[in-house]
Amino acid sequence: MPLNYHHLRYFWAVAHDGNLTRTAQRLNLSQSALSVQIKQLEDRLGHPLFERRGRQLHLTEAGRIALDHADAIFTTGQELVATLQETGRSRQALRVGALATLSRNFQIGFLRPVLARPDVDVIVRSGSAAELLDGLATLNFDLVLMNREPPVDSLTPYVSHRLVEQSVSVVGAPSRLNPASSIADLLKDQPFILPTTDSTVRSAFDALASRLGVRPQVVAEVDDMAMMRLLAREDIGLALVAPIVVKDELASGRLVEAVEHPKITETFYAVTLRRRFPNPLVQDLLADRLDFNLAP
Repeated sequence: MPLNYHHLRYFWAVAHDGNLTRTAQRLNLSQSALSVQIKQLEDRLGHPLFERRGRQLHLTEAGRIALDHADAIFTTGQELVATLQETGRSRQALRVGALATLSRNFQIGFLRPVLARPDVDVIVRSGSAAELLDGLATLNFDLVLMNREPPVDSLTPYVSHRLVEQSVSVVGAPSRLNPASSIADLLKDQPFILPTTDSTVRSAFDALASRLGVRPQVVAEVDDMAMMRLLAREDIGLALVAPIVVKDELASGRLVEAVEHPKITETFYAVTLRRRFPNPLVQDLLADRLDFNLAP
């Protein structure tokens, strides 16, 4: 019996939405009717395509394979229409998830090779680590940008591609920061703007302060690098950041960097999922990562 492509399209829509109710509403179908269509596809393929975890639908291994093929099938159909209607060369999509607290300068620097391409649509969405990894697992993202490696197990075969590691610096307004001051003196004398306590950079900073026997004055704790950048510019205190975050301010002299580094590093990762049919744009970006430079 040939494959019913209506069933496949309904499955494809649910797989990308990750929510049966939302897909049914979008397609103007009842939830039960949509469930029947997917069940018929599962019967035809001989494998369950989804499994429920609480209220969420997650693809099974067979479901991931089916989605890869469905993506290829429906993308080919779109290219066919575009070709026959002479709409020009078809555009490719790259769906990127980025940790909401991640430096925008870093994101732009990594994505720059594809941002200017006329044949590529880059869709960037931000969120928490849990939201991004869930989106990656359900194939709503092609890759996710993070500053820590996710946990890996047999059910979630993430692949972490280490992009770059950069030393974290102490930066501040020239009127506040004497670049020649030691880290110990700065910790004793100046207020600090720090990442929140769930950050690996913050953990390393707290350990450094403990070793030096100093209890620094923490004037602000923020989980958004853009906010940290603004607070440093407003001279609220000294900020503990990777130079990429404030590269424009360092270049203009609005902020200066301490000569002595706190010997803390931040590592940036591109996280992907093992897929039978990976997005070729991801492969291109990762192939370029050896030339990726975060220097301000």
